[in-house]
Amino acid sequence: MFYSSVSADIIFQAAGTSAEEMAENLDAFQQFLKDLPGKILVFGIRMLIAIVFLYVGSKLITLIRKIVKKSMQKAKADIGLQGFLDSMLKLGLYALLIIWIAAYFGFETTSLIAVLGSAGVTIALALQGSLSNVTGGVLLLILKPFKIGDYIKEDSKGNEGFVTEIGLFYTKLRTIDEKTVILPNGTLANTSLTNVNESPRRRLILNFGISYQSDIKRAKEIIKHLVEEDKRFIKGEKVQIYVESLDESQVTIGMRAVVKNEDYFEVKWSFTEAVKEAFDRGGVSIPYPQLDVHLEEVRAAGGKANEKKKG
Repeated sequence: MFYSSVSADIIFQAAGTSAEEMAENLDAFQQFLKDLPGKILVFGIRMLIAIVFLYVGSKLITLIRKIVKKSMQKAKADIGLQGFLDSMLKLGLYALLIIWIAAYFGFETTSLIAVLGSAGVTIALALQGSLSNVTGGVLLLILKPFKIGDYIKEDSKGNEGFVTEIGLFYTKLRTIDEKTVILPNGTLANTSLTNVNESPRRRLILNFGISYQSDIKRAKEIIKHLVEEDKRFIKGEKVQIYVESLDESQVTIGMRAVVKNEDYFEVKWSFTEAVKEAFDRGGVSIPYPQLDVHLEEVRAAGGKANEKKKG
């Protein structure tokens, strides 16, 4: 009997406590429902204000970017550097704007910055290759091994062309046949490359093959005359015309002369054609690969072998 009465008291006490808690929870829920419209209204107003701030902030960021861009243009900063600094300025200003709006909604900025910092470390570890491209882009813009408009050739893959854009991650080249080549900045910063436009002049080196029966002096005179007549070659610079090598089926005549950088390819193509036409008129033949077979020597050797057999 004692145990049964104690058990009943415990059950009633538990039931009473649960009922009190249920009543309190019900009152809290009713109060929440009463306060909900006001909270929604306050949240909506703050959200509207945040949207207005975001809109106004984006306009201010655009204005600041324009002012900075005009300042860099007046200072005649490199075009690639202008694009890079503009991207970094845009990223930083929008990050500050978002942090400010988050603080307006009651988020602790220190906690938010800590979260962004840890997230940044995680992203940095996951995107090591992309970050190396960013670092490479910074080095390219600071050291300036080339600029937009230069014709470069990188040695890792042999890509070459005119530089059209130096971005945050990649550099774009336009090839002679109007193709676009996209190169990672990290690769460009860690490989050797040739900048053709570093000098306003460029030495044109061409080789021409003539047959062994042709007159070498005549061929050299024809090339020299064409160089003197062509105004695209820079006068006063040394012109070299020489025998480059004696090959299997031709004598290779070499020529070296200096032209303006922007005329290099045009002179190279047109002058090669002019030399071919002048050789044809001057009786200088350009050979093609051939093989001479001396049948008499073979027959004579065969005859001697037959005589030995008969003997």
